Amino acid sequence: MRRWFVLGLGLISAAPAAAQRPRPGEGREPEFPPPSIVEYRPRSTLVVPAHPVPRARYPVIDLHGHPPALVSADAIERVGAALDSLNIQVMVNVSGTSGDRLTAQIDGVRASRYRGRFVMFASLDLRNVGPGSGARIAAQLEADVQAGALGVGEIGKGFGLSIRKTDGSRLTLDDPELDPVWETAARLGIPVLIHVGDPAEFFEPLDYQNERWLELALFANRRYQDRSRFPSFEELMAERDRLLARHPRTTWVLAHMGWHANDLARLGRMLDSMPNLYTEVGAILYDLGRQPRAAREFFLKYQDRLLFGKDAFQPDEYPYYWRVFETFDEYFDYYRDYHAFWKLYGLGLPDSVLKKVYCQNALKLVPGIPKGAFPD
Repeated sequence: MRRWFVLGLGLISAAPAAAQRPRPGEGREPEFPPPSIVEYRPRSTLVVPAHPVPRARYPVIDLHGHPPALVSADAIERVGAALDSLNIQVMVNVSGTSGDRLTAQIDGVRASRYRGRFVMFASLDLRNVGPGSGARIAAQLEADVQAGALGVGEIGKGFGLSIRKTDGSRLTLDDPELDPVWETAARLGIPVLIHVGDPAEFFEPLDYQNERWLELALFANRRYQDRSRFPSFEELMAERDRLLARHPRTTWVLAHMGWHANDLARLGRMLDSMPNLYTEVGAILYDLGRQPRAAREFFLKYQDRLLFGKDAFQPDEYPYYWRVFETFDEYFDYYRDYHAFWKLYGLGLPDSVLKKVYCQNALKLVPGIPKGAFPD
């Protein structure tokens, strides 16, 4: 008995030493010059079923659209033809239109054969905010809604990041001067699409641990590490959350899933605590597609609060969304490699959830959207 006991102690005492052995390849240098981050493009040898989806299964409302200015018949025809091919029934134009620019596009669409296929949201001029600005901006918003706008947005990321007030200070998201604007939106019953900040990695050091290193290296205007110029990510999010909480009667739509698609539990807590909050999926497909099981459960749980949006108008990129949402495909490319080096996986959403995300939730949120050929 004692002999076995001593042997056991010997094995236990040897275990830490074994754990310190270097792993295979650790400390070794490549025999050949390594490729740069932009040169290394390995060919996958994985063979799995593939089901590309060029056209959405159900008609779609793109609540976050940035088409070219819809003032010429040619532009309207080109965008409209792309929408037809993708099964996008309605695109909401959130490209910063107000006053004469807004009415010019509304008139252009009404005169085209795509009447009823485009909806306009009104932008807000948040430059040089000072005493009395809130009332002025609210009055312009009311005029734009009377002219045909069905919502507010997209309120761009400059709000909170870089826009300055008349006194030179940063215009914070929860500045009380703007309260009349948000209350006007609540009174008019229109949603507010707001884009706050950018991915958290854009505010972090630009080192080799930053998973968005290549994007930040390519685009200087996406670097927010300088605290003398920009607030931190968490400071921005705190301002945003105070704004949303102070206006519970306003319907808010967080663009880009609030940049919390990489932390769905955090976004879920927000949706749980704020019944007036919705969100859309524009430009964050790379985060949903790398966590298909967790994302699928999130979509099932919050199916009444999620909206489809794409952001940049690139018709060849929409089918990636259809494939992630509609199939269980595995390990396929994302459409912009500087966003993500990893592959995507399909969520295989049920038809009932697809209908809500693609169109039904938007129809409830924006009653003025033409019903068209949407499913029940």
